[in-house]
Amino acid sequence: MKVLFLVQKEQRAILDRLYEGIAAHCECDLRWLSSDEQRNLRGYFRREVDVTRYDRIVFFLRFKQEIRQVAFIRTVPNLVILEHDAYQNYIPCKYTGKFSAHYRKLPWARVISSGYMVSERLREEGFDAVFVPKGYDQSLLADQGRERDIELAFVGSTNSVAYSGRKALLDELGQVENLIVTRTQSGEEYCDTLNRIRFFVSADVGMGEYMIKNFEAIACGCVLLAFDQGEAENRALGLQDMHNVVFYSNIPQLQEKLAVLRADPQLASRIALSGRNLAVSQFGFAAIGQRVVKELEPELRPSAPPNWLERVRKTLGV
Repeated sequence: MKVLFLVQKEQRAILDRLYEGIAAHCECDLRWLSSDEQRNLRGYFRREVDVTRYDRIVFFLRFKQEIRQVAFIRTVPNLVILEHDAYQNYIPCKYTGKFSAHYRKLPWARVISSGYMVSERLREEGFDAVFVPKGYDQSLLADQGRERDIELAFVGSTNSVAYSGRKALLDELGQVENLIVTRTQSGEEYCDTLNRIRFFVSADVGMGEYMIKNFEAIACGCVLLAFDQGEAENRALGLQDMHNVVFYSNIPQLQEKLAVLRADPQLASRIALSGRNLAVSQFGFAAIGQRVVKELEPELRPSAPPNWLERVRKTLGV
């Protein structure tokens, strides 16, 4: 299968290993698009792309730019959209409902979503949606076997509106526990910091899926204290409470389980080891890339002519 894979050139997350994992399992023409190129996809395709050469054309671009260019995107054949932010479709934020609205204009496109329940909800709306989770960069992040001198911490951003629930929970926890909230540079500094943390607090409040930090933390040997995203999401990922992860739904429950772990360091170590083994076996970007390619292979829905939507609207008088 020959795949044209279009990704963002300017992106804070280091996803090169994910791209390599995808390229390892198909004939992949990987291209990094600048912000200007993403803003003018029609011009980029006219200059740089022969669409007849590819079995699949995969977008992993800024959603903000995609929704502004749907008239052109409807003309792209064999389209698959890889999306790590579609959870925002179902939470209060500036993109609430906008993913569904966008996909309704592209009903033949396959959407590969990083949330199990997000993909289920999209399928219920009639879209060709499939689930492949987020993962972690196995070349940058690993358990170093170091002494863990930070007991309880979160590493990452709390600034955006989508993270408002995260910030509120961390602020509340910080009032009753000695919690460190910090940020680091991606890569070595981030890995070193995760390897110093015994209990990593994941506060993906109200998001409905697990962000990439969950996989990175367990891969580095932290005991992951994860805000519970629900039974279906957990089952799809193989996450089991007090076996390879510790779930909580509120601060008192988190504190109760934290007290159990503090009193039983061997239990905490077993949970950390099981979580790390799960991450290493299933969530490295090499494995995730293979899963993405597997979801590219089934036949896509037949696409309608580019002006199909206008004709339908005229017929219906809308």
